[in-house]
Amino acid sequence: MVTSGRPTTTTPALYECELKHVRTTPLRHAFTYGTYLWLVDLDEMPRLPWYLRALAGFRAADHFDGTAPTIRAGIDTYLAAHGIELGGGRVVMLTHARVLGYVFNPMTVYWCHDASGSPVCVVVEVHNTYAGRHLYLLHPSPDGTARTAKEFYVSPFFPVDGEYRMRLPEPGERLALTITLRRDGGAPFVATLAGRRRGLTNGALVRSALRHPWSTLAVSARIRRHGIHLFLRRLPVQPRPKELKGGVG
Repeated sequence: MVTSGRPTTTTPALYECELKHVRTTPLRHAFTYGTYLWLVDLDEMPRLPWYLRALAGFRAADHFDGTAPTIRAGIDTYLAAHGIELGGGRVVMLTHARVLGYVFNPMTVYWCHDASGSPVCVVVEVHNTYAGRHLYLLHPSPDGTARTAKEFYVSPFFPVDGEYRMRLPEPGERLALTITLRRDGGAPFVATLAGRRRGLTNGALVRSALRHPWSTLAVSARIRRHGIHLFLRRLPVQPRPKELKGGVG
């Protein structure tokens, strides 16, 4: 439930964030923009007063294959298919919420723990602008770093090859995530997400929504705008693999 008292350091919480993308080859292009994200416990989802519900909605259909009754059930089913049982352990999700009925989540991160509270794995859920979804199951080192082959078509200007090197420490007072694409001995793309925790109060939610109106729609629009910019600069478009067209990759 959203409170009107002092902010806390527990979930749920808001993070005022700065997202930066840097592309270095074959053209250099970079942009930075602000947004806000939610950190929630999947077993204790926020319950908003009726007059704020349009500013934040969480639907199971927006995650995994869209068929689970809850987001928690979705991740438990996915992990069980990979031989992982959390035994009821905590799962913390970093994501955009639906705002005025719309959401686009380029990346949602799930930090998964066992019943004792020890970290078990991290799941990164990636959505592209073609309605496709893909899940990466990671086992980061103690400092939060992990590697995985790129398996999903995201940008139309990169083929599906190379390796992601990710730094995904679970957020505390600060959020600091980095994803680097490595291919052909270089790092042609780096994305960083940095933010500061804000305790979830009615006022904090309204202020974030006013600073970043239509936040998730703005994310989708920016991605497309920068894609058009790169296309007009004659950056070659990579064909989209047929097996990844729509659905879950």
